[in-house]
Amino acid sequence: MVIAEVQDLVKSYSSFELKNISFGLESGRITGFIGRNGAGKTTTIKAMLNMIHPDSGTVRYFGKPFLGNEADIKKRIGYSTGTVSWYPRKKIRDIVNIVKRFYDTWDEAAYRNYLDIFAIDEIKTPLELSEGMKVKVNLMLALAHKSEVLILDEPTSGLDPFSRNELLGVFTKLRNSGVTVFFSTHIISDIEKCADDIIYISKGQIIAAMPKADFIRQYSEPGETLEDTVLRLEGGGAHA
Repeated sequence: MVIAEVQDLVKSYSSFELKNISFGLESGRITGFIGRNGAGKTTTIKAMLNMIHPDSGTVRYFGKPFLGNEADIKKRIGYSTGTVSWYPRKKIRDIVNIVKRFYDTWDEAAYRNYLDIFAIDEIKTPLELSEGMKVKVNLMLALAHKSEVLILDEPTSGLDPFSRNELLGVFTKLRNSGVTVFFSTHIISDIEKCADDIIYISKGQIIAAMPKADFIRQYSEPGETLEDTVLRLEGGGAHA
């Protein structure tokens, strides 16, 4: 079942353009949004969340248009970037007490569960956390209001390989619990490890949107890793 749908998004800037971006996110799957820096990943995600206003196109969640239903839909989706600047000297517990006031769907039991899953010490401050732990705090806040769809912009960027691998394991656990995960990255090996589906963007255009196995079958040459394939496509000036 398609739980989120982007149709013909266009956004023009003086030096960059999103060109008729269309794709869907399948419920209960991990979708990797892959492309080099500057390909249009963040612009697309911001348009999906009405953080920027596209020139044209539509976004739907749960069968409803985002525009006109934004408040209700945002209660059912979680969003996180790789880095967020919280109050550096406030305890995580105090930050949470501020954030949860914005959600009448806040689930205290779920919050406690994610504290345990992510091994977060709510007495610590952001200054005392590693970069990997900061990402986990962002995820916890994005999930604790009963999110059904998790939208993440470069969540593994800047993490060491061990923290990245651990986070990808978290994505798999979330998928197995029924959460739809959509995350952008330019680190292709992350997609290779955990994604069910791939959306590949290059120069503001969607080149492919399909299950990972189909992408590999269609685009990869014998003996190539997924990273090899995408690097070859980018080197050839991939566009469609």
